[in-house]
Amino acid sequence: MKLPESLPDFHIVIPARYASQRFPKKLLSILVDKPVLQWVYELSLQAGAQSVVIATDHESIFAAASEFGANVIMTRDDHENGTERLAEVAEKMGWFGDEIIVNVQGDEPLLPVDIIHQAVMTLANDTVADMATVASPIRSEQDFFNPNVVKLVADANHRALYFSRAPIPWDRDGFSRHQYQQQNQSQQEQKLKEDMPAFRHIGLYVYRARLLANYQKMPMSPLERWEKLEQLRLLHQGVAIGVAYVDSMPPHGVDTPEDLEKLHTLLT
Repeated sequence: MKLPESLPDFHIVIPARYASQRFPKKLLSILVDKPVLQWVYELSLQAGAQSVVIATDHESIFAAASEFGANVIMTRDDHENGTERLAEVAEKMGWFGDEIIVNVQGDEPLLPVDIIHQAVMTLANDTVADMATVASPIRSEQDFFNPNVVKLVADANHRALYFSRAPIPWDRDGFSRHQYQQQNQSQQEQKLKEDMPAFRHIGLYVYRARLLANYQKMPMSPLERWEKLEQLRLLHQGVAIGVAYVDSMPPHGVDTPEDLEKLHTLLT
């Protein structure tokens, strides 16, 4: 793969938890011929990072990652989220200041490397933001009203204003309470207006090391507690988050055994 000429130096960390409520041991599940986590590690190697590290809290994942040749590090088992785990890794690796660190989810075996590059470039080119993430357009009302699809709105400088499981922005004249209730009950796919600035958050995060050093000192915000979205802790503290836009969602990750089966069918 040819890397963008202006791509800055960056590191990739893959947080890899063993436990999962919906699909225990999913990162070690075999997809075609190798574990899901190995797929993610190998695509991360293609991104041109200065280093790629798997960060886990479980001996089974440590052993499996070591077996397929990964650089893997053990972390504490009391982290509330992946960002806290990244902060521990950054400290152990001696990354500091402006160094760029990418959080690649361990259950995204088909994440396009181009998306990693776009997010890294977005942060590198923004002198205000200490963090960047990714968004793609939402085109259907079914996705827009789905609380499992995280929405974001951004300002004119392409920095996030808010993330929510609620449908934002709200079309005051186009939506009614009756329509909202109907949409939640209906399985029929309906399109949003073409010019509506509705965007889905894609959970790829890029940080400057100095932000990770400060993250663990930040208390959980009320917004984060209610929405269950870790990035709201940062917005609550006034951290600027740059947004990279892509035309469409990357292939779905592995959240359930059914997801694994779908990806297996896609790849064989």
